[in-house]
Amino acid sequence: MLPGHAEPRPDAFEFELQFAPLRAACERRGADLRAVVWDDPTFDPASFDAAVIGTTWDYARRLGEFLAALERTERATRLLNPLEVVRWNLDKRYLRDLEERGAPVVPTLWCESADAASIERGYARFGTEELVVKPVVGASAWRQARVRRGEPLPPPEELPPDAAMVQPFLPAASGRARSLRLLRSALAAPCGRCRPWATTASSRCSARAGTCMATEFEVAFAGSVLERVDADLLHARVDVVRGAEGRVARDGARARRALPLHRAGTWAGASVRRRAIHTLAVGAELTGLAAFR
Repeated sequence: MLPGHAEPRPDAFEFELQFAPLRAACERRGADLRAVVWDDPTFDPASFDAAVIGTTWDYARRLGEFLAALERTERATRLLNPLEVVRWNLDKRYLRDLEERGAPVVPTLWCESADAASIERGYARFGTEELVVKPVVGASAWRQARVRRGEPLPPPEELPPDAAMVQPFLPAASGRARSLRLLRSALAAPCGRCRPWATTASSRCSARAGTCMATEFEVAFAGSVLERVDADLLHARVDVVRGAEGRVARDGARARRALPLHRAGTWAGASVRRRAIHTLAVGAELTGLAAFR
C-alpha cells in the first residue's frame, strides 16, 4: 500500500485517506505519527511509543513474515491492537469462537480444502443453490469465489489455497452489507467490559463509500459481538448483514486493521477523531506513533 511506490496497488490511495486525518489530529495534540513499511529492515520499533497496524494488505500472502514483524514490534513497544488479538483475528476461524460464545454469525462449513467434495457438502448443509468460498486467511476477496450448483468451479488458482470456509450466499451481502467501525473511548471502565464506543457505519468496505452514523440497534449489535472478544481493543470493525433470521455478523469483530477515520464524514469524523486522539495521545501519553502500511 505505497502511493509513491514503483508498483503501487490500485487502491494505494486508501493509505493516504486513512493516514492523513489521523496524522493531522496527532500533530494538533503534540503526537508525531509516522508511516512505516512493515517489512522495512531499518524500522526500529523501540524508537516509538506505540505502533498501529494500517493498510498492510499483503499480509495474507506473507503471513509468517508479517507475524514475525509484529512480534519484533511488540517486544520493543506497544502494539495496537495487541499481537495476541491480531494473531487470533487473522484466521477467520475466530468466527467459530465467536459463535460458540453466542454471537450470531453467517452459517459456515469449515473445510480443510476448497475441493469439489467440500463445496458439495456446503450445498447439502445449507440447502442453497449458491455458495461463497473463502480462505480462512485472506483479505480484499483474495482467492474468494462465488459458486453456483451445476456450474463449473473456478480453476484451483482462483479458489482458497488450503483451509477454507464455505457459506451460503446472502443477497443482502451483495453491496448492502454494513461495516461498523468502532473506537474505544479513553474513558472506558477499568473492568474492560463496559466499553463506550464511538461508532460510524458505511454500506460497503471501500474508501470511497458513503458513510453515516450507525443506528442505535447496530451499535448495540456490534457491542454485543465485541463483548465476546476477551481483549481490550482500541478499535474494531464489525461487518453486519441481514440474513434470513435477522442481522448476523458477516466477518465478526475485525481488530487487525487501520483506523478508518476517512470514512467518518464531516461532523462524525471530528467526533471520532477526537476520541481516537484522546485515547492514543492523552490516555496513553504517547508522543511518537508508527503506523504500518
